Amino acid sequence: MSQQGYVAAPPYSQSQPGIGGFSAGFGPPNSSLHYGHYGDPNSSYSASQPGVSKSTVPFGSSAPVGPPPPGTHQFSQTNFQNGPGTPGQQPHRFQGPPPPSSTGPSYPPYSHQSQPAYPNTASTSPTAQLANQLNSMQINSYGPGTTPSSRMSSGHPASFQGPQLPPPTQQQIALPPGSQVPPPANNVNGLCAQPSLPPVARQDGIPGPVPPDPNLQQLSGQPPGPGYYPQQANYGPQMAGSQLSYPGAFPGGLAQLPGPQQKKLDPDSIPSPIQVIENDKASRGGQVYATNTRGQVPPLVTTDCVIQDQGHASPRYIRCTTYCFPLSSDMAKQARIPLAAVIQPFAIVPPNETPLYVVNHGETGPIRCNRCKAYMCPFMQFIEGGRRYQCGFCSCINDVPPFFFQHLDHIGRRVDHYERPELSLGSYEYVATLDYCRNNKPPKPPAYIFMIDVSYRNINSGLVKLICDELKTLLDKLPREEQEESSAIRVGFVTYNKVLHFFNVKSSLAQPQMMVVSDVGEVFVPLLDGFLVNFQESRSVVINLLDQIPEMFADTNESETIFAPVIQAGMEALKAAECAGKLFIFHSSLPTAEAPGKLRNRDDKKLLNTDKEKTLFQPQVNSYEALARDCVANGCCVNLFLFPNQYVDVASMGLVTMYTGGTLYKYNNFQLDADSPQFLSDLRKDVEKKTGFDAIMRVRTSTGFRATDFFGAIYMNNTTDVEMAAVDCDKAVTVEFKHDDKLNEDSGALIQCAVLYTSISGQRRLRIHNIGLNCSSQLADVYKTCETDALTNFFAKSAFKAILSQPLKMVREILVNQTAHMLACYRKNCASPSAVSQLILPDAMKVLPVYMNCLLKSCVLVGRPEIPTDERAYHRQLVMSMGVADTQLFFYPQLLPIHSLDLKGDTVPAALRCSEERLSEGGAFLLANGLSMFLWLGVSTPPELIQGLFNVPSFAHISTEATSLPDLDNPFSKKLKSILEHIQSRKPYTMKLIIVKQREQPEMLFRQFLVEDKSIYGGASYVDFLCCVHKEICQLLS
Repeated sequence: MSQQGYVAAPPYSQSQPGIGGFSAGFGPPNSSLHYGHYGDPNSSYSASQPGVSKSTVPFGSSAPVGPPPPGTHQFSQTNFQNGPGTPGQQPHRFQGPPPPSSTGPSYPPYSHQSQPAYPNTASTSPTAQLANQLNSMQINSYGPGTTPSSRMSSGHPASFQGPQLPPPTQQQIALPPGSQVPPPANNVNGLCAQPSLPPVARQDGIPGPVPPDPNLQQLSGQPPGPGYYPQQANYGPQMAGSQLSYPGAFPGGLAQLPGPQQKKLDPDSIPSPIQVIENDKASRGGQVYATNTRGQVPPLVTTDCVIQDQGHASPRYIRCTTYCFPLSSDMAKQARIPLAAVIQPFAIVPPNETPLYVVNHGETGPIRCNRCKAYMCPFMQFIEGGRRYQCGFCSCINDVPPFFFQHLDHIGRRVDHYERPELSLGSYEYVATLDYCRNNKPPKPPAYIFMIDVSYRNINSGLVKLICDELKTLLDKLPREEQEESSAIRVGFVTYNKVLHFFNVKSSLAQPQMMVVSDVGEVFVPLLDGFLVNFQESRSVVINLLDQIPEMFADTNESETIFAPVIQAGMEALKAAECAGKLFIFHSSLPTAEAPGKLRNRDDKKLLNTDKEKTLFQPQVNSYEALARDCVANGCCVNLFLFPNQYVDVASMGLVTMYTGGTLYKYNNFQLDADSPQFLSDLRKDVEKKTGFDAIMRVRTSTGFRATDFFGAIYMNNTTDVEMAAVDCDKAVTVEFKHDDKLNEDSGALIQCAVLYTSISGQRRLRIHNIGLNCSSQLADVYKTCETDALTNFFAKSAFKAILSQPLKMVREILVNQTAHMLACYRKNCASPSAVSQLILPDAMKVLPVYMNCLLKSCVLVGRPEIPTDERAYHRQLVMSMGVADTQLFFYPQLLPIHSLDLKGDTVPAALRCSEERLSEGGAFLLANGLSMFLWLGVSTPPELIQGLFNVPSFAHISTEATSLPDLDNPFSKKLKSILEHIQSRKPYTMKLIIVKQREQPEMLFRQFLVEDKSIYGGASYVDFLCCVHKEICQLLS
């Protein structure tokens, strides 16, 4: 199998020796650095094509490391850069001939003229259009008509080692012989001009004649490899996916039936995310998934199952982009599949799964390897009768401490193996000793400080009273350890406008006392005793204060506010109390008062689609970054609730929240009646969340590879320690790995994530998650164990980090190019031979193009004047800390047909693909993406459904003002309410329900979420994007 191959464009990050990067700060990248990511000058695709231009901006990395980076060379019609990625190699620079003038412009995924991209699309429906493009093609399918599981069955972990398996499952799509994807016209609005898409058959292929394939002979009577089908007739083994080719017109159309030529193409013939999700649910839903095998691929995030920890961390805590790493960096450079793990260390475990065990070794503390400092785990091998152990990460031989000694059984395993969580489980906790504490002193329980903006607007809108009323009951629900009667968390209160007001709520006082700090340039905390209190002890004083605050400021006319000094004051208060904690800040306007961190309105639509667009995502003043650093150093996490009615510069105001592991909430044009339920639900969830405070995370790996880049709501002072002032159950850190040597198939690739944190009761603990992955010299094994949802999470975060330092156009181009590269490498090295015009997709990645297109169409990567800058900065910040389940739903929303509810059973109707074609005038549909939720009603929705949900007689009577459904005592209403609650219960943000009636104005907003269709902002439809990717692949392979 050739390991020459791909000269690659840089993905977004690396800090490998020999590869430079951009400055770690927010300044412009050091323009002298150009580097390729993977690639090698002798590669089989060097830059020999015409149409290549040289790009000079690096795609992002942590701080520059090592010698000057190697040069760049490229291919294809978009500006991507490549270069040798091996350390210490002399830079080579190749550049192809200049682009011929006839080629027209290169094709970014989007451009921003307003003329329509496809002149002929207005008149035809997407289905008809697709049919016209494809009516000269024929589809055959190889493989029986059964629906295979969309992934390798978990029952055959052995399949990763040992002899090479039959070709991996794949899907093929083809164009008729001689037809190439037409050259793009000179219009930049779409991805390609009229695309002629190679369609793809569904996974449950259509039975048809299968020509024997000489490359796939298999002995009769021999069982097919794991995850493959039984043989059908005598045609040699089947491919486990469908393969399609179109030698001519459809004889009998899709189902291969005799009869007249069929014009209409079934839009279901291109890979469907819904089909993949449903197949996985059918094959793995409701089962027990035991983590007892290295490198096994877990069920999808969308599949409900019970996870049993048997030696590797649950996929709720760690998911990987592939569960089989390539053996060498050359192989990795060839495939360019990012090697990454998405780690959600505090993920919620459902009640039917075992919570983490806590191991306490007393004063000796956790047992660790002397050399690499990895913690005792199932990957340690005991030797010499149990007196010593060999570290699975660095192979160092260590003595077993006398108190931990235990004899080995006949297979060399300790006889207490199953009694010790740290020897038999993938995840567990250790109680930390004083060596792991700040200043070697035991920590105090954390504190929560509530800081309320009492400027004119917030008082006037009723927001301040709403917050104060809610806190009276919410403070009884502060989080506590299971065994404790009440929470150990202390609380404090501050209000502010242009000045700060601190309140003394000591339990011995009859009335709260207010102290004003008017010197906001040098903030100090005016009182220590009585500021942070136990709510149960000071209940009457605190309730008294919360009653008084709205009245105290009722007559205010102060409209200017400060912001940075508020954070500074909260941090100083925690520092003085020597504890970690969270600030809950409720703020509504741009901080324009004279004070540190003062901001101006810098929102400028003229910067869109220029090289300066990236400045809109960077903070406008440096002071916020310094403030964030101080907050992290003092364990101060900032949660920000924003209530803007105009631009507030989220990129600057949200920076401290992002760096401290906090959460940002935003309620545009907040209306008390319409928006209170959403805000109060978010506030309750946030206050009650289980959280780790003052946390530091380190990711260790076995020899041969290492963690090089980290993405998330985190702060990094050096290259290895991920610092988080707090980390809650919804926050995930995505970690990228690079080879620094060859890996070994026998020992695999081992990863250990250790999080040192303070618990809500003030105990210092270590939370350990271990996972083992396989390694292979066969690229097919790497592709077969990929997880598309984790890849999407990685690409989203790395692209959203890159836009701080690169033009958006380049970031989008690199995403398209990266997609084409991974698929081209599969086609070249793993797929069975076939015509160049065929698009072949690996089974585990067949829906990657849909998700990549959804990412490219997200408002963060599309600069359009209609999209508010704050909205883009807000979405960017949310995605940076999301786990795999949240990015999956965010980029590909769930669309449910509500009119087909099964009122008797408790099943939810099967989801539909996100396309307008799936809507019907006579139906009602629910769409949710984790931030927004819509109920779309067709003009002919049955009156009984309308009566059941809204208690009004007809479509015309439905009010779209409502943001929730009325509570009605009928089966329709109850069933829909339970579905809404179910969807909501799994997501960190409360989704406000928006009711949309067909053919009314708000429908435009709803349509942006139908992500398979062409976007109103110029993003390509799924069909067009697939076509564009296919064209790129053909260029790479030619």
